[in-house]
Parts: sequence; structure tokens; C-alpha cells
Amino acid sequence: MLLTWQMRWGHKMSWDPVYRLVKQIPRGRVLSYGALARALRLPGGARTAGRAMAATPSGKGIPWHRVVGERGKILIREPYASLQKKLLESEGIKIVESRVDLKTHLWTPLGKGPKGKKAPRAPARAVILRNSKRL
Repeated sequence: MLLTWQMRWGHKMSWDPVYRLVKQIPRGRVLSYGALARALRLPGGARTAGRAMAATPSGKGIPWHRVVGERGKILIREPYASLQKKLLESEGIKIVESRVDLKTHLWTPLGKGPKGKKAPRAPARAVILRNSKRL
């Protein structure tokens, strides 16, 4: 089943690009909802990224637990907050007062790659909407 979000302008947006980017987050690293939204140019910003992550299908290998709040805070409610903390700690990420140390564990999808080369850019919003249908 394809998960979609009804946009204000009458387009449907697939969460698939969000999940593809989240799958790229390496073990022991995290990405914030805001950075995820900026990388994909999601309308609605971090809240839209949060909605996408809340709709993450189980059994698809999407590491939902690697997405945290802007300052590294675990934002989801119990019992999933305890599960997220446990999964992050199993990857070697230290959690202090429900926060991840972003200086140590932050992953940036648009950062520099090895040998100073630019890393490939994340897909733009136009790519997300490419297969959208008008209602």
C-alpha cells in the first residue's frame, strides 16, 4: 500500500523519497526532522517530516529511530520513545536526558564527501511531486 499525504494544493505526495533518504542514514548517526525536511524541500517542514515518520511502514527496513528533534531530543511518545532510545543505544549512540549528542552523531546528507568532493544532493521537491496526480 502506498502511503500518501494530501497536500493543500490538491496534490498527493508519496512518503517514499522520505523513506529512501532515511534508509541512507548510517548506523550510529542521526538526522533531525528539520534537516530531513530541508534536504527534501518538504512543504510544511519538520512537521511534515514527522508525519512521514509516524506513518513509517513496519517490516520495510526503514530506520525510523535515527530521526530525532532539532536539538537531538527524542520527541515521540512512550512506549516508542523507550524503543527508540534502546535502538539508538544498540548502535553506540549515547543518550543523556532523552537527547543525542549531535556534535558526535549528526549525519548530514548534503555535506562534503571524501577528499573534499561534494556529496550527491538529496532529491528536490520536484522529484517528490513528479508522479503526483491532480485531484
